[in-house]
Amino acid sequence: MKDAFIAAADHALRTLSGGLSAGRPTPASSVSPVACAELSAAEKALSGALMRVNHVGEVCAQALYQGQALAATDRVMQQRFLDAAREETDHLAWTQQRLDELGAHASLLNPLWYAGSFAIGWLAGRAGDAISLGFVVETERQVEQHLDEHLGRLPAGDQRSRAIVHQMKADEARHANDALQAGATPLPAPIRWGMRAVAKVMTTTAHHL
Repeated sequence: MKDAFIAAADHALRTLSGGLSAGRPTPASSVSPVACAELSAAEKALSGALMRVNHVGEVCAQALYQGQALAATDRVMQQRFLDAAREETDHLAWTQQRLDELGAHASLLNPLWYAGSFAIGWLAGRAGDAISLGFVVETERQVEQHLDEHLGRLPAGDQRSRAIVHQMKADEARHANDALQAGATPLPAPIRWGMRAVAKVMTTTAHHL
């Protein structure tokens, strides 16, 4: 258990410091960088704010999966969460790269988001595998909706950001379906509403900070 805590702490430091690398090329690589140069200052600012929110979501995803893995008692389930975290690493790296391209910064509150999400993930894991998987399903469904909203708000000319968000949305849908097939239990409505309320606070704050 001590080794698991050390590994989780190391992962947290690498997540917050930008030390994690993507295993897949960014979807933005299929779009010419010239598209970014065509954006107005206002469009760049909007894209930067939206991609910062998406980056925060990926910071939280890392924390959630690490917390769930640490709390899982079944080794197979633990590995499932760690594998999911590795896939989400692509999203984290892609959104960070896009923030850099847009001249935007990551959220100043990322350590807070990580700590809170890790605690939630750990509590979900302690509630049992079926509940923990149900938490994954609900989280990913909410993220899908959030990404869909961003596709409607991103500037039409920002095809690089759009390519990233489209791929993220497809990946999140797959993660939710995988959790369902693994035996997820649907969460009660009050918990789902609470998750939406917390997500609203996070996304609204991250848009600016």
